[in-house]
Amino acid sequence: MQTNLAPQYKGTPEGEAAEAILRKCVHCGFCTATCPTYQLLGDELDGPRGRIYLMKQVLEGATPTRATQQHLDRCLTCRNCESTCPSGVQYGQLVEIGRQLVDKQVPRPRGEQAVRWLLKEGLTSPLFKPAMALGQLARPLLPAVLQDKLPGTAHPRAKQWPQREHPRKVLMLMGCVQPAMMPNINAATARVLDACGIQTVVADEAGCCGAIRSHLNDHAGGLADMRRNIDAWWPHIATGQVEALVMNASGCGVTVKDYGHALRHNPAYAERAARVSALTRDLSELLPELLPQLQQRLAQAQPRPPAVRGGRAEPAPPAPERLVFHPPCTLQHGQQLRGGVEAALRALGAQVELAGQESHLCCGSAGTYSVLQPELSHQLRDRKLGHLGALADSPGAQPAAPTAPERPSAILSANIGCIQHLQSGTTVPVKHWVEWLDEALV
Repeated sequence: MQTNLAPQYKGTPEGEAAEAILRKCVHCGFCTATCPTYQLLGDELDGPRGRIYLMKQVLEGATPTRATQQHLDRCLTCRNCESTCPSGVQYGQLVEIGRQLVDKQVPRPRGEQAVRWLLKEGLTSPLFKPAMALGQLARPLLPAVLQDKLPGTAHPRAKQWPQREHPRKVLMLMGCVQPAMMPNINAATARVLDACGIQTVVADEAGCCGAIRSHLNDHAGGLADMRRNIDAWWPHIATGQVEALVMNASGCGVTVKDYGHALRHNPAYAERAARVSALTRDLSELLPELLPQLQQRLAQAQPRPPAVRGGRAEPAPPAPERLVFHPPCTLQHGQQLRGGVEAALRALGAQVELAGQESHLCCGSAGTYSVLQPELSHQLRDRKLGHLGALADSPGAQPAAPTAPERPSAILSANIGCIQHLQSGTTVPVKHWVEWLDEALV
C-alpha cells in the first residue's frame, strides 16, 4: 500500500511505525472474512481493511471525524485479522497508533470521557476489591451492563496457597481485577505448579500489566504500569532466582510479551523490557514439560476400579464430564498459541473439545469493550455460547436448533475477561482450565 505521510507525521516514531505496517497491506480482504464486527455489521469500515484505509487517510493529512473515531472504537483488537493476513500486517499495533492520532483531533463527549477515565483508574486501583464487594451487595440496583461485570457467588473462592518451597521458582503476575473477581485462578495456578515441584513467587509491587490504560488510549499511563512492573520483577530476574514469568491471563501475557517493543525507545528500560518479554510464558506453555508429573498425580487421585462383592460389581464411576474450551483471542491470535491447552487436557484424560463452529472468533469481551460497546459485545457473546452449546438457558435465548451441540458440563478458557463475559450469559459453569486441573488433582 502506497503511503504519503503528511508533514506532521514524517520522521515521528508513530508515523514511521504506521507507514511500515501500511506498506505490507495488499488490499486482499482476507481479514474482512474473519472480522467479528464486519460479520455483525456488514460495513467495510467496520472491518480491518476499511479501518486501515481510514487510518491511512488520517496519516496522509485528512481530518478525522467522530465517525472515524467510532469505527476504530468498534474494533475489538482481537487480532483475528493478523492470523488471517498473508502479508503479516501488524494490525494491532496500527490501530493503537490510529486511535491515538484520532483522539487527539476528535474530542470525545464528556460522558464517554468520564466512563473511560473510571475504567482505567478504577479497574487498576487498590480500591477495586472493596468496590467489587459493595457492587455485589447492590447488584440488583445497578444497570444491566454493570450487573454483567459482577460475578455472582458461583465462582469458587480462592483455595489455600501452597506453603512449600522448591528449588524451581517462577514469577507470576496476580493481575489487577483477577484477585478481586476470581482469586481462585491464581491460587489454582500456584497449587498446580506446586504439585509439579515449582514454587510460585509474587512481587507485591507489580500491578496492572498496562493493557487497560493502553487500550483506553492512555499510553503514558500504560508505559508507567510497564515500568513499575519491570522494577518490581527485576530483583528476582537479575539474580536468576526465577526461570520464567508465568501469566495465567492471556490478555496480560500478550501485553507483557510486548514490553520489549513498547519500551524499545526508552534507554533506561529497553534492555530490561526485552529480557522480561523473553522470559514471559503463558501458563499453557509449561504444560508439555509438566505432563508426566501431572499424569502421575492424576493417576494417584483417580478412584480405584470397582470391586466385586457378593458376585456383583459395584457401580462403575460416572463417565468423564464433557468440557468445551474457548481459546481467547489474546492466546490464539495475540500469542499465536493454538491447540496446546486442549491437547494437554486430553492427555490428562479430559473429554475436551472446541466449539464446532467459529472457535477462532472473539467472544466479545475484549477487555473494556464489553462495557464500552455492550450491544455488539452481547451479540458476540450469545453467538459464541450458541456454538459452545451453552445458550439454552441464557436470558432471552431462542430454542435450541435441531443441530445445536450437546450441552457441556463446563466451559473452560484462559483469560478472566472471557470467563466473566461468557458466564454472564449462561448458567453452565465457566472457569479457567487450571481450576479444572486443580480440582482433578485433589
